[in-house]
Order: sequence, then C-alpha cells, then structure tokens
Amino acid sequence: MKALILVGGFGTRLRPLTLSVPKPLVDFANKPMILHQIEALKAIGVTEVVLAINYQPEVMLNFLKDFEAKLEIMITCSQETEPLGTAGPLALARDKLIDDSGEPFFVLNSDVISEYPLKQMIEFHKSHGGEASIMVTKVDEPSKYGVVVMEESTGQQRKNFTMVLPGFWMDIGQPRDYITGLRLYLDSLRKKSSPKLASGSHIIGNVLVDESAKIGDGCLIGPDVAIGPGCVVESGVRLSRCTVMRGVRIKKHACISSSIIGWHSTIGQWARVENMTILGEDVHVGDEVYSNGGVVLPHKEIKSSILKPEIVM
Repeated sequence: MKALILVGGFGTRLRPLTLSVPKPLVDFANKPMILHQIEALKAIGVTEVVLAINYQPEVMLNFLKDFEAKLEIMITCSQETEPLGTAGPLALARDKLIDDSGEPFFVLNSDVISEYPLKQMIEFHKSHGGEASIMVTKVDEPSKYGVVVMEESTGQQRKNFTMVLPGFWMDIGQPRDYITGLRLYLDSLRKKSSPKLASGSHIIGNVLVDESAKIGDGCLIGPDVAIGPGCVVESGVRLSRCTVMRGVRIKKHACISSSIIGWHSTIGQWARVENMTILGEDVHVGDEVYSNGGVVLPHKEIKSSILKPEIVM
C-alpha cells in the first residue's frame, strides 16, 4: 500500500518556527509532526509514502532519510512548481500512487493530528465497495475548515463514503491549535495508559519528558507539557500548557504557560513567558523579562519585556 501526504507550502501560520524547518518537521509531542503520520502508516502495512510538496523538498528528504532506514519505508517527493490545492497534487502524483495491485492508497494532510484509525478506515473502505472514503469529524467552528455534505446511506451515487473519526482531531498548523492539539494528544496517551507519560510529585496532569532532559529540584510541571531532548530545566521552574523543544535551557524560577519555546532557546531566571508567546530557534530571553504573547524571530535576544502581543523582528 502507498500513501500521499499533502505537505504544501511555506507554513506561514506557524512562523517563526517554520523559518528554521519546513512545517511538517516542526516538533509536536517530541517528534516531527509528519513522523506521527508516517509511523501510523507503517504500522498498517504502507510501504511507500509520497510527499506532495512545493517548498524545500531537499530539506525534507534529507531529514527523512534516517527514518526511511529505521522504519523500513520508502519516502519520495512529488514536487509542485506552483501551489495546486488539494486535488492537484493527487493528479500530479498519479503515476507514483497507482499500480497493478489494485490496493487503495491513503491521502493525509501533514498538519492534522489524530489517533489515525487507519486499520478501521481500510475495513470501512473495503466494506462499501465505493470509489473513495473520507474521514470526517465534527468541529464547533467549521468556517476554518469547510463542510462535507453527505447522503449517508448511498454515498452520493455510491461513490464516496464518509467515516466519522473516532477519538480526537486537530489541525495543528497554527499556534493556538497546536497547544490545543498537544492537550488532546496527551489526553489520548493517558486513556491508553501510555508509559511515555511522566510521573512524580513534581508532575501535574499529562506531561511528556524526553529521557535525555534534566529537571531540577522544586519544579512544578504540567498539565499538558512536552519537554524535548537535551533540555535543561533548572530548579523552581513552573511549566504548564507549553512545548519546550530540543536543547532549550530554562533558568531558575522561570514560569512558562500557553507558549512554544523553539529549539536551543534560553529563558532567564524569574522570567515569565505566557499568552501564546512563540519563540523561534535560538532566542534568548533575559532574566526577569516578561513576554505577553510575543512572537520572536530566530536568533534574537530579548532584554526588555513584551507587554502586549507583538512580533519581534
């Protein structure tokens, strides 16, 4: 079986993180977004993944080379020279996806996180014998996503059928939804009693801590926190509803909530970072600095407080 992952363009909604890597390589719950999908596809027998991409294909392919070997799955690119929407990349990759086996293929969006019930989806698809199956979910605010109108019993001339997604769903292509998506993802790990979740007197709720991260005394961490590889969290730090990416150092008594801290950044002592602050790669926040929703581009030093949400160039 094969799969097409729609990777698309520049990831502008997740800047400044996507100034360092293409969006599908931005870490989510301690691994690149796209890896959650590739692992789920591999688990149900997909042998080849095609990435439909129009931006930096070589960066993506170089990065995924290691995973190709580790997961024993073939990863190739189908490059658009201009943005082709959703159906365009499918037509462009037609020759890569269709072969003599007659097996159906999967199509996924690279910035959607869920429990990927792909096995159930194959069974559903084979049971109705139609042309296509689409996974649907209910959301409170459909205007961001578009709406599917369906005739449940007949599938619109018995061609396209919809399956309602069990479990959670989130488009994590923008910061607020990314933070919500992390909460839903960790919650689903809790329901499965996953051993990946951290425990201890300093942990509140669902928390993911990479085994190479170091956490000092007297910290309080959680709920809904992911701490990446090689991070150093000094004593007395408070973290909630946030992602701390690889190689970050958080100094004593800093407090971070509802924020994303990009790779190799530093948060000073007694600093307070909150309200959807997004720090790009290698950003250094000074001691006792306050950030209220600052969006900071990579390689910056923040010496004075950001009192209202703004972009720091």
